[in-house]
Amino acid sequence: MVTCADTAVSQIESRIAEKVGPQRFNVWFKNATLLSFAGECLTISAPNPFVGEWIERHFAEVINEAVREVTGDEPILSFVVDPNLAKSLSKKQPDKQVDFVANNPERLARQKRRNGEAWVMPSLKGKFDDFIVGSSNRLAYMTAKAVAEQPATSYNPLFVHGGCGVGKTHLLQAICNEITTKYPELRWRYVSGEEFTNDYVYAVKARELDAFRNRYRQLDVLVIDDVHFFANKRSTQDEFLHTFQAIDIAGKQVVLSSDAHPKLIGHFSEHLVSRFLSGMVVRIDSPDVGVRAGVLKRRAERLKVDVSDSVIQYIAENFKSNIRELEGALLKVVALSHVRNQPISMSLAESAVRDLVRQTAPVVMLSDIESIVAIYFGLTPADLHTSRKSRTIALARGIAMYLARKYTDMSYPEIGRFMGNKNHSTVILACRRISGMLQRNEMARWMTPGGQKEQNLAELIRGLEEQFGAARAC
Repeated sequence: MVTCADTAVSQIESRIAEKVGPQRFNVWFKNATLLSFAGECLTISAPNPFVGEWIERHFAEVINEAVREVTGDEPILSFVVDPNLAKSLSKKQPDKQVDFVANNPERLARQKRRNGEAWVMPSLKGKFDDFIVGSSNRLAYMTAKAVAEQPATSYNPLFVHGGCGVGKTHLLQAICNEITTKYPELRWRYVSGEEFTNDYVYAVKARELDAFRNRYRQLDVLVIDDVHFFANKRSTQDEFLHTFQAIDIAGKQVVLSSDAHPKLIGHFSEHLVSRFLSGMVVRIDSPDVGVRAGVLKRRAERLKVDVSDSVIQYIAENFKSNIRELEGALLKVVALSHVRNQPISMSLAESAVRDLVRQTAPVVMLSDIESIVAIYFGLTPADLHTSRKSRTIALARGIAMYLARKYTDMSYPEIGRFMGNKNHSTVILACRRISGMLQRNEMARWMTPGGQKEQNLAELIRGLEEQFGAARAC
């Protein structure tokens, strides 16, 4: 039976396709996402964090517009990970996604920057009052708060790192919002690593480097999210280093975030890593149970639904990796409550998330492994999902598969399916190859923009394990 919600979703998808065009829709939405209503909230489910974050960052406003046009209401959007969607991805879709990222046009630069056009401060959602603090993120919260209260005084640069969905972006945006309130005269800019790169590439092509440098080097506070995007982009790194030095010499503030520690970002120049380590480097771990419960209560209030403490605790104890996973579980409970027209009880909650409890945790853990491994080799997680077999991608993919078998309870077919629909025999061979190299204490060799690089494989893997070790302990 087709419901009103199903009809609305179909219409919203049609509007999105019209706005982004058939190519982008086929790459990022068709088979890759699932839209559904849970009360007044539109949930956008993606097969993995990479796809979910890309859609959230690049298409959230388009989705907002489509919902407003179809329903006439201001939507509440929630982006979550649903590993079951990985089964519907075509084998070539990850290849197309990587190509799209690599060849991403400088549309942001064209829209926002025209010969030194005045900077319009974006509307940022993150606020300190909305950030749930616990043992997993208290140090990051306190340092971010200190930077916002007295920029360029104690922690400069501030470098925040941690896995997907643990609150890095929230903290960076909170810093900007706090500075706007306390110091309205200060000039700040918040951009992603991708936006900075696009801006720089456009400036080079348009011969507007002077305007670009004036925009960035005269700031009081520069905030860059996902700075690991600079990996493999030597000219962008050089330009950013000069920008960093100009701001630092002027006694101004720099704030950065990344999914990995500076030392574990592949193909970063030693000068950049040294500058990052000269300031405050702080990690956000996976949220502890107190933070998870607080996030769920806050989300339930926004959704205007009554959820008992026992149900909140049940979800918080069973979903440990990140905020998106938590919100996805809560939204599934709310959706089932609407479908059955029943209040939210413990039995209903258990019924709603039974499959997610069994499947999501190891898949999210795999996504953490993928992200850390990919960043170390200067890749994106989507590169590991492609059919490409370059030396660097093959090595990184093999290490990720080996670590997935070591640290999750996923079978060979499950790992293969969630890493780009690979055959289970591919996973078996990759794991055997890495195990054999470790037993023989071999060196790992891969290609970088500066030529071949090598490192003892056992040491390499130990460094990677340290990055997601804390997340496993939570």
